[in-house]
Amino acid sequence: MEYSPPPLFKQGASARAKVVFFSLIALILLVADSRMRSLTTIRQVVGTVLYPLQVAALLPRDAAYRVGDYFSSMSALQKENNRMKEQQVANAQTLQQVQQLAAENAQLRKLLAANERVPVRSILSEILYDARDPFTRKIVLDRGSQHGVSPGQPVIDDIGVVGQVTRVFPFTSEVTLLTDKEQAIPVQVVRSGLRSIAYGQGHSGSLDLRFMPANADIKNGDILVTSGIDGVYPAGLSVAKVVQVESKSSDAFARIVCQPMAGIDRNRQLLILLTEANFPVRPAPEESRDKKDKLGKKHAAEGLKEPAKETPKEPVKDGVKEQKNEAVPAAPEQKTPAAPAASPAVQKPATVAQPNAATVQKPANAPAVAPVAVVQPKLQATARPAPAAPQTTVEQKARTP
Repeated sequence: MEYSPPPLFKQGASARAKVVFFSLIALILLVADSRMRSLTTIRQVVGTVLYPLQVAALLPRDAAYRVGDYFSSMSALQKENNRMKEQQVANAQTLQQVQQLAAENAQLRKLLAANERVPVRSILSEILYDARDPFTRKIVLDRGSQHGVSPGQPVIDDIGVVGQVTRVFPFTSEVTLLTDKEQAIPVQVVRSGLRSIAYGQGHSGSLDLRFMPANADIKNGDILVTSGIDGVYPAGLSVAKVVQVESKSSDAFARIVCQPMAGIDRNRQLLILLTEANFPVRPAPEESRDKKDKLGKKHAAEGLKEPAKETPKEPVKDGVKEQKNEAVPAAPEQKTPAAPAASPAVQKPATVAQPNAATVQKPANAPAVAPVAVVQPKLQATARPAPAAPQTTVEQKARTP
């Protein structure tokens, strides 16, 4: 029985013979291509013919790669976008800090230039915070009494006056701004030289000139500077600019509104002028002068009357008492005529001081009495005649109860 394949599946030469045959062909082609370079054209033609087949065979692979690249690129882009946003925020913050430092540097340069223009010594200060009172316009600076700051000293910026130091602590100080409703500053119009006082209007952020006549020489755009007559603010510092003038014939005073020129609400660094208030001695009021004049005249008059009052009376009284004790009760009463009055220039003591035989007579049977020693005062000349004292004898005084 024969087991040969049917004619339909007849394979021809054996597989071994085919491998040997094609291997020889391949070796021949390799040698010919490497030695003679004769298969280059054939290779190009074959590559061109097979290229569409290669593209078609690689389509699934390329599609898979593209899908993977799409998702990976989306994730990478998302990460990069987040990173760029963070970098942008950091750059924006850095840029803001650089701009702030640049503005601060420019402000400090301006303050340095202003410090050179001011004739008095000054120190640089920085605003710490605003005061907590909502009804006032005050700020707190980082300089105090330990740095030489005292109440009343003015505070300025590179343009003009900002305010005045009103309260001082060891390391901080409180400054009242010009726009505070209780703050006032003497000013002068540069154009006309007119002097006035500018008052703050509170939270409106402006100043007004009060009690100015309706015909005052003030116009819109006039510059107001410190007049220097108060002894606190140096003269010539810029204060405000006139922005509104209302004059009505029915009103006695004009309404003048001014806008501060200094950066009251903008600056962070300020200058404190270390001025010393040297006020002259205040003259005494007229009433006290009149009182002093009257007191002086009164003392002068009393000084002129003092010599007349120096006449001693105590010795005379003592003498009278001794005479009364030693006198005889039954002595006859005799009256003597009054002595003439003393001259206007010389005041003589009363006759009591010089008893004699004419004024005192004793009876025959009276015991002997020693004469009473009476101190005779010195006679002093006076400018005015003193009134004559009443003259009384020793016996009359002795009989008086």
